[in-house]
Amino acid sequence: MRNQLLVLITILSITLGYSQEQTYSFTLDEAIQYALENNYSAINADRDIIDAQKQKWETIAGGLPQINGSIGYQNQLKQPVSLLPAEFLGGEAGDFIPIIFSQPQSATATATLTQQIFDGSYIVGVQATKAFLSYSKNNKEKTELDVRKQVVEAYGNVLLAEESVNILKKNKSTLEKNLYETTKLYENGLGDEESVDQLQITLSSIENQLQNAIRLKEITLQMLNVSLGLDLNTPTTLQEKLEDLTVSKMDISIIGTDFNINDNVDYKLAENLNEQRFFEWKLARSRALPTLNAFVNYGSSAYSDSFDFFSGEQEWYDSSILGFDLNIPIFSSLKRSASTQRAKIALEKAKTQLTEAEQQIRLQLENAKNNYTLAIANYETAKQNLMLSERIENKNQIKYKEGLATSFELRQAQTQLYTTQQEYLQSMVEVINKKTELEIILNTKA
Repeated sequence: MRNQLLVLITILSITLGYSQEQTYSFTLDEAIQYALENNYSAINADRDIIDAQKQKWETIAGGLPQINGSIGYQNQLKQPVSLLPAEFLGGEAGDFIPIIFSQPQSATATATLTQQIFDGSYIVGVQATKAFLSYSKNNKEKTELDVRKQVVEAYGNVLLAEESVNILKKNKSTLEKNLYETTKLYENGLGDEESVDQLQITLSSIENQLQNAIRLKEITLQMLNVSLGLDLNTPTTLQEKLEDLTVSKMDISIIGTDFNINDNVDYKLAENLNEQRFFEWKLARSRALPTLNAFVNYGSSAYSDSFDFFSGEQEWYDSSILGFDLNIPIFSSLKRSASTQRAKIALEKAKTQLTEAEQQIRLQLENAKNNYTLAIANYETAKQNLMLSERIENKNQIKYKEGLATSFELRQAQTQLYTTQQEYLQSMVEVINKKTELEIILNTKA
């Protein structure tokens, strides 16, 4: 028994260890696809569609035959008494005889079938289910686009943090070498203390930035995991480099892509709102129409002095009813009229909102095109500025070692380089993000 327990513990340890060490590795496209299947919002969007389908059938089933059954039992602990004129039984006129007409215990079993024949609100409700299902599908599409944007931004931020850590480590190594050489010169009387202090200030700043970048890298990885639908601390690695991904996203031809407003998900949602208001207006009008329902009832009743309804000798008395219910709205003190007018106003507002949505989307498209074009231009400029800053910093390094430049001049060149490096990294992330924003408005993955 002890050996079996040890084997079980070993197996569990291996299994748990394997699950804890499981890692994920993604390209950007793989990350997007994974998120579309596992992101929390995407999962609930799928459930919303299923819910809409169930609601559609719930509405349709309301107009189909309905059967309900009921069973009742009564025990009259104190039976009601009726007074019968005594003269009916040969007594004197004006006298009454107390009499009980039924047995104290009774049981009934009834089944009723009802069928809706005409109800204007039901017809409108069935028509509206199609619009509601369309809304749920468009909302799922909107969620998927939002998830895609979220993953792209999170993926780019992780790459940005990784590149920042690498650059800052390289800058720190260079500064440490400069500080070491300058300190040795100062100790040998060939340098000044100010040069050591200037380099120490710069090194301290870079060290702080590096520690912050390392922390940001962990945070951005956690944000990406949340976007993917993974546990916060799941080990995740990215297969692409920031610069390679940026180059793949540089496609200025997308600016000339034909735009069909009907493909835009925000416009489709605005149309859904317009449809919803239209059916609400029809529903308000339908309340002025009569409703007609049919029903058929079949039941059986039994009476006894004691509870013996299930005995074979108990006699049951059957009954059945067939009928119709016609409800005709006649006068509501103009309540229905006011409700219909309000629904009409809401419909007109929805039409105006649809027109506004079209104009806003077209404006967003032009703005997105401009932002994407600007992002590419900024990237090219940042790339050139980085090359120039590296050249300037390198020349100042040589001049400083030869005594032709001061530590202050070297620090200025280094600070300019560090700023340009971060601008370059940020410009690449902007290209990726602005391309995604444009693709979402166009509803394309071009």
